[in-house]
Amino acid sequence: MTMDWISLADEAAQAARSYTAAVADKTAKVIAPGGRVDAALAEREQRLVHGFAWTSTTAQALEATADWAKSAQSAGAFQAVDELVLRIGFGEYCAQLASGIVMSANEVIRPAEFGLEDAAHAFAANPGTARMIAEGNTAETRAELTERLSQGERPYEGLGDETLDMIRTQFRAFTADRITPHAHAWHLADDLIPLEIVNEMAELGVFGVCIAEEYGGLGLGKLAMSLVSEELSRGWICAGSLGTRSEIAGELIGENGTDAQKAELLPQIADGRILPTAVFTEPDTGSDLASVRTRAAQQTDGSWRIHGAKTWITHAARADLMTVLCRTNPDEPGYCGLSMLLAHKARGTDAAPFPDAGLDGSEIEVLGYRGMKEYALGFDNFAVEEAALLGGAEGQGFKQLMRTFEGARIQTAARAIGVAWNAFDLALGYALERKQFGKCLTAFPRVADKLAMMAAETVMARELTYSAARHKDLGERCDIEAGMAKLLAARVASANADNALQVHGGNGYALEYPISRVLCDARILNIFEGAGEIQAHVIGRGLVANRLKDASN
Repeated sequence: MTMDWISLADEAAQAARSYTAAVADKTAKVIAPGGRVDAALAEREQRLVHGFAWTSTTAQALEATADWAKSAQSAGAFQAVDELVLRIGFGEYCAQLASGIVMSANEVIRPAEFGLEDAAHAFAANPGTARMIAEGNTAETRAELTERLSQGERPYEGLGDETLDMIRTQFRAFTADRITPHAHAWHLADDLIPLEIVNEMAELGVFGVCIAEEYGGLGLGKLAMSLVSEELSRGWICAGSLGTRSEIAGELIGENGTDAQKAELLPQIADGRILPTAVFTEPDTGSDLASVRTRAAQQTDGSWRIHGAKTWITHAARADLMTVLCRTNPDEPGYCGLSMLLAHKARGTDAAPFPDAGLDGSEIEVLGYRGMKEYALGFDNFAVEEAALLGGAEGQGFKQLMRTFEGARIQTAARAIGVAWNAFDLALGYALERKQFGKCLTAFPRVADKLAMMAAETVMARELTYSAARHKDLGERCDIEAGMAKLLAARVASANADNALQVHGGNGYALEYPISRVLCDARILNIFEGAGEIQAHVIGRGLVANRLKDASN
């Protein structure tokens, strides 16, 4: 029977790929009538482009989940709980592909909008798809999965690599001991993550996971980084996010820096002596980085002076190094005039958060994601040394930054998976403890349904994230795969948090319950590192462009 469901999943995943190809062709005809993507048409037809992105993401999640099931089977570890996750996940996502995919709480993209009702019907009629829709996600399978989860069973999470499995175990234990018991108190007090915890994370190698061993890092890949981020975020998103800035700075310098910049900065980032912050966003630009106006002027002695405003800068006061995207050539419009500066700053204190001359900052109060704090920064003739120009080359800042986005979005997806599991953990724990009408909440079908879907979708988003990380580790371009992982994982984290709070009822709305924090934390995931709409647009346009390119070769 197990073999049967895995085979059916494979068959359904292949049928989903075929259906997605039909959606791709329809989308290409609308936004690329001349054989190349027309930006104006893509913008006008955003709903169609984004719907195509969601269709492709859903299909890719099916393939990644089918691969997970086969991997578990090969390891001799595919159990009843895994079969239920497979059936429920496939049943739901196949049904969405055939009838309507949820892009947001009130936006559903349907096959008719592509003019593909017949293709959707053919997909739904495929034997593998039909059985998954009919027998996969049912009241009975959801109830059984929730019962097994209530008894402590969990979906397979082996990675077929002893080092990676050890990393998960190590960071799960660290999080359970040092993060989870204190996270809610830190959140309610709006405190920074204690330096004691930061130092312990540094000792564990959190800040140097992907930095080469020759520079003091662990020399591991994005899959290892995903595991670290996921497990830390399962305790608190801010713990998982603390390494994000080090990841971005480490990749910027490792991929683009001069030999001197690498030798000086990478070892200090890897061991936590330097805490970086990413200084990219501006008040009026958001995702439109080509419109960055913060400027840096070179002085006669070769040093730089920065002028301008930045916003939503995470962990800025405590940081020691800023990676600043700025315009060094005002005569070059758009991306061409942008450069990246590696600007040192003094680490701030509560009394003096920004002690350097020419740099001021004000805290942005936020709902969640509080452990590092957000700031608006003002630069007024802020001095930066001559050697701070990343790679020693002007006009490369945008290109340098774009190359880091794959890793950053994979890590964001991993953080979302951790948050999704956190929400699930809290919902299941509460449902088992809370009694209503003489029964545990898990005995009620609507609660059981929520818990089952939370687990199934989290596994699917997790496997899509791991798939993107593996592509990156193979040295393959994976901007679209990373975007898909981030797009789906953010939606799953948000849905899990919302459903977990619903399971808590009125108590979930009380600040004393951790789920109130997780709901706020989950909400940011669909905004930073590329808002969901931006992400879907990039995915949709990119897939069409790739398809046209392949067709012309």
